[in-house]
Amino acid sequence: MGEFIIKMPDVGEGVAEAEIVEWHVKTGDPVREDMVIAAVMTDKATVEIPSPVHGTVIWLAGEVGDRIAVKAPLVRIETAGDVGETQPVVIGQAPIAEAPMADIAKPTPAAPAPAPVPAAASTEKPLAAPSVRLFARESGVDLRQVQGTGPAGRILREDIEQFLTPGAAPAAVKNGFARKTATEEIKLTGLRRRIAEKMVLSASRIPHITYVEEVDMTALEELRATMNGDRRPGHPKLTVLPFLMRALVKAISEQPDVNATFDDDAGIITRHGAVHIGIATQTPAGLTVPVVRHAEARGIWDCAAEMNRLAEAARSGTATRDELSGSTITISSLGALGGIVSTPIINHPEVAIIGVNKIATRPVWDGAQFVPRKMMNLSSSFDHRIIDGWNAANFVQRIRTLIETPALIFIEG
Repeated sequence: MGEFIIKMPDVGEGVAEAEIVEWHVKTGDPVREDMVIAAVMTDKATVEIPSPVHGTVIWLAGEVGDRIAVKAPLVRIETAGDVGETQPVVIGQAPIAEAPMADIAKPTPAAPAPAPVPAAASTEKPLAAPSVRLFARESGVDLRQVQGTGPAGRILREDIEQFLTPGAAPAAVKNGFARKTATEEIKLTGLRRRIAEKMVLSASRIPHITYVEEVDMTALEELRATMNGDRRPGHPKLTVLPFLMRALVKAISEQPDVNATFDDDAGIITRHGAVHIGIATQTPAGLTVPVVRHAEARGIWDCAAEMNRLAEAARSGTATRDELSGSTITISSLGALGGIVSTPIINHPEVAIIGVNKIATRPVWDGAQFVPRKMMNLSSSFDHRIIDGWNAANFVQRIRTLIETPALIFIEG
């Protein structure tokens, strides 16, 4: 018998460690060559690690959420013969699709449950926390056969216990309502933990000032509808964001301090000539910020096409590291769910973020009467160490002028 050690791979970019976000095996499980045994995450890219040999798992380096140093032992596999010197597994640099923990999970087939097996199991991957998956495997339960009672159908430990004792009576019900006493602990891992760390960094190190301004969107919405109706084949449908991106470019040319990053450890502000706009994008795994590079060199249609391409890559988990980093200013938009006002958190180490709220028709006094106008609030935050309140207000006011008179967006110079 021999032993093969799979080491944490070096995914490049100077990364010293990676986080375990999913185990596909447990100690004692048989593995075959090319079988995926784990998924690890570094920054916002997740990669799957395959086994290069046949054998049996005899040791795992840690639990989901643990961070393991590059080239440190990750898995030990007992093999039938001598496999020679162990090496870190070589994996591709492209990230796999990022997904919630429940979507990634592929529980190892276990022995049949002691309880009678219900109807055919669902082919969908069940929602359950890692601790619940472990309890299911130890109990010999296939989660696909268990009906979840948690939020969004998430399977709880109590659901498995009920599955194992189908004869047990449910809690007493009065007037059609039942008491719920279950609790669920969810370990913060993967992209969700990266987001939490980033938010803490930004909120703790950047003194925010948030400025809210009301913008009349009526003229821009009319122009947008006309341009969408006349767009050429292959042109994407225009949203508000491409217009805002171009307005940002023009406003930044007048106030370059806003398009900057601040190294607060070194006390150095870097003004950027290039306008790399991060677009905060909600994905199934959480918030990511794909970057439209060189917006200063793109027209409206080009901005829209690149934004759509990056958003799709982010949602499918195929965005590269370069496409998710390097922004100089960020736009945050919740679309139709944008609410009336928000207090966006700056994307560290940037010094400004522009928040877009929803468009709503409101009565506006024109000096003689109230008229219906399409109005939207811009809720924007600035690093108060770098941007004074006066300058922040001037910047947003300039954006407002450009949007309310959209022809100005297309005038060069």
